[in-house]
Amino acid sequence: MVVAGKVFRLSEKLSLDEIASRLEGYHVEEPYEEGDHRFTLITEVVGLTPKENMLKGLFSHDYVTHVFHRGKVSPLPRTVEALFSFNQLEKAILLTVVEKKRLANFIANKLSEILFDRVGGIVEARIPPETLRDFHMKNPEDTKITFFDNVDIPNVNKLSLYGPDLVNTSLFEDYCKHGDLWYIVARAREYGYVVGITRDASVTIFNLTDKEKYLEYVVKEVYPLILK
Repeated sequence: MVVAGKVFRLSEKLSLDEIASRLEGYHVEEPYEEGDHRFTLITEVVGLTPKENMLKGLFSHDYVTHVFHRGKVSPLPRTVEALFSFNQLEKAILLTVVEKKRLANFIANKLSEILFDRVGGIVEARIPPETLRDFHMKNPEDTKITFFDNVDIPNVNKLSLYGPDLVNTSLFEDYCKHGDLWYIVARAREYGYVVGITRDASVTIFNLTDKEKYLEYVVKEVYPLILK
């Protein structure tokens, strides 16, 4: 019961109509051979659905993994299908890829290559540490985990606090003076979700399986943190 994803932003101006036209019909086939095994690996964009100020779709990508069976290691093709959503906002176009961080980064770079013919047209979104702290302070009693980086104490790289009463400890304020808030896990009271958010806009909801509801939450609650 975990849905993970990451938010990115476009570094260049591009309308949703232009994005749709460049993604529509994207389909690439790549032959793969290993020993007696031959596969056709496909990367494509499917299911594009435009809505008001939004464009959703699936990024489908084949890759090869290796399995051990009866003394032999054999290649095995697999497919990952990741839901993505471009959202037109007043200040920017943001992209959410509903996948774990490493795969989300890979897909964002692939979408950048399709849209801009290069990597770098889609870049990481960022949440300032002060904004993440303000988000935490709205419901401090519901924050269960905090991590800090950029710590100015010699030979200390990161600091962390765990527990239901961490906001009532002087350590939290002390840690804020010595480092930047990097990651929090808190309960979103209005939704009942347990949410983890990092400054690079990686968002994990630990008690959810519905990816559409995940997108709704990110658009409503996380996008404003990025655009502040």
